[in-house]
Amino acid sequence: MCGRYSLAPDESKEIAQIVAEVQSRFGAASIHTGEIFPTNAAPVLLAEEQKMTPKPMIWGFPSFKGKGVIINARGETALDKPMFRRSLLERRCIVPTTGFYEWDRKKTKYRFRLPGKDRLYLAGFWNVFQGEERFVILTTAPNSSIINVHGRMPVLLTDDEAASWLHDTGMASAKLTALQPDLELAAV
Repeated sequence: MCGRYSLAPDESKEIAQIVAEVQSRFGAASIHTGEIFPTNAAPVLLAEEQKMTPKPMIWGFPSFKGKGVIINARGETALDKPMFRRSLLERRCIVPTTGFYEWDRKKTKYRFRLPGKDRLYLAGFWNVFQGEERFVILTTAPNSSIINVHGRMPVLLTDDEAASWLHDTGMASAKLTALQPDLELAAV
């Protein structure tokens, strides 16, 4: 599961540009930065013509049980779930981050990042609920760099995969269960 992530404009020039564009277009209070929690508004990247455009959305679909939110969808089964299928096929997004957090069984908090990169893109999709645009992050089986900390990990997108994730349904379907790149971790 991916239950928190970081959005630190001071750590990445690209993330700073995304945050600045969202704040310029939608207002300074339109998104959170720092550690992002479920139900926070944060930027996502959407396909707009032939480019990626950032827009603020709320993290988490309302739960069908009436309380709480659904923040993740299993990549292996998302296409089978009526709540997720159409969004995954038609409304994919990219969640820009500077890393994500997981906790081990001893409650030690770790931050995961791509080695040598100052940003990390997570695969997601969105929908509209009662007039609010909301997104979910896709997860998959953990690779060797995270399995000792947690039993799930986000579906990661490289810079080269980002545009294809938004535009190519075949690529997106294959990515849901593909082996993920290794990550570096640091206790925080």
